[in-house]
Amino acid sequence: MKFSVKKRRASDEGDLTPMIDMTFQLIAFFMILINFSESELSEEIKLPTSALARPPKDILDYKIILNIDEDGAVLMDGLKIANIDLLNPLFSREINQAQREGKSPQQITVILRGHEDTQTGDLQRLMAKCQENDLEVFQLRVKEKR
Repeated sequence: MKFSVKKRRASDEGDLTPMIDMTFQLIAFFMILINFSESELSEEIKLPTSALARPPKDILDYKIILNIDEDGAVLMDGLKIANIDLLNPLFSREINQAQREGKSPQQITVILRGHEDTQTGDLQRLMAKCQENDLEVFQLRVKEKR
């Protein structure tokens, strides 16, 4: 009995190109779908706890997240602004972006996240600065006491 030995040809191997293409397409798809809502939250801010705190129920159309630390400095878009009066250009930029998306300043929700040691007066001054720029819808964030 004689067995014939076949030699392998390059065309006999599987083509991995479609599998690699599909892998990159899946990576791109999931990168688009990743929830970046936590990306603007500063780890430096330790929120106060409250027994009345509830998770937000509504999905906001347009929001601005402002973190205020214990020294009264505001963290916005990765920038630390020590003086609240310097926020006007950043607010103008956000309002212009919202208007390009068809939202008025009254439809922008400002989410305030204050450190547990932040002075109430600092938070009030920040809210007043927002109101000067026609931003009047606020949500305060605290941790839910369990």
